[in-house]
Amino acid sequence: MPKILVTGGAGYIGSFMVRGLRAKGFEPVILDNLSQGHKEAVEGFRLEKIDLVTEKEKLDGLFTSEKFDGVVHMASFIQMGESYKDPAKYYLNNVYGFMNLLDSMRKGNVGRIIISSSAGVYGNPVKLPIEEDDPKNPLNPYGETKYILERMLEDYNAAYGIKFMSIRYFNAAGAALDGSIGEDHPEESHLIPNIIKKALKGEEIEIFGNDYNTPDGTNIRDYIHVLDLTETHLIAMQKLLDGGESGVYNAGMGRGYSNKEVLEAVRVVTGADLKIKYSPRRPGDADALFASVEKIKKDFNWTPKYGLKEIVETAFAWHRNHPSGYANMDL
Repeated sequence: MPKILVTGGAGYIGSFMVRGLRAKGFEPVILDNLSQGHKEAVEGFRLEKIDLVTEKEKLDGLFTSEKFDGVVHMASFIQMGESYKDPAKYYLNNVYGFMNLLDSMRKGNVGRIIISSSAGVYGNPVKLPIEEDDPKNPLNPYGETKYILERMLEDYNAAYGIKFMSIRYFNAAGAALDGSIGEDHPEESHLIPNIIKKALKGEEIEIFGNDYNTPDGTNIRDYIHVLDLTETHLIAMQKLLDGGESGVYNAGMGRGYSNKEVLEAVRVVTGADLKIKYSPRRPGDADALFASVEKIKKDFNWTPKYGLKEIVETAFAWHRNHPSGYANMDL
């Protein structure tokens, strides 16, 4: 049974990742400092509480005391706005912490890793849909850190033979099909959970910009259900275990949805009378961003199973049943 270390495994996507690994016959081990994750989300899984930045000795000890067959790295800070205000926080955790992880992997002779990358590496696209080989011009420190990780892995692959798969996320969203686990960030910045939580409370929903160069004036983004995203990582890990070569892949639905389309989907699913306020657009927000997923469909024999309707339905079930997230929750 291959043993896989999942850094950030108590976080939103990580908690789905460890369940997917176990269901496929892997032995997942979680590494998390619990600054963003929730131990309640991973009850029944082995959790090693280690900080990648400050606890290098413990990290080395973990890798030298037992044999991991691979790593799934999901322990990054992800707030684009925050990364403008405090870039040091992002370079320290996302880059320096990752360097520590790679060093410990080398000491433990672990030669396979999958990383959570981001559409943020592209910046404003030169064309749509965005393909993996398109120019990289990150617009914020968060996106820059993700691109740095990819370039580091290319060098580590060439020098040390560490094989990698980089999965570039396009707006992960949704929850478990039964609403049992879902998205619960300390400071939520993502559109769909914010809309749903405000709809449930009857609060005003602020949308930034309705004057974009798009059919309905609101910007367009590609979303992917967290279960579909998890499946791409499972396929990627098996490919690496089978001796596959390194690669970089977009993961999305391959089409975009405008903010107004998302609002309408939430209105239909929740039945709520949404109170919407349009504010000026935020600097740096592109009109439209959506992925070409032809490469991952071909190489992984993968197609997303869930659309916007299922994303909103599952997220609504999670937030309706757990209005306080994991706080005071008994799993």
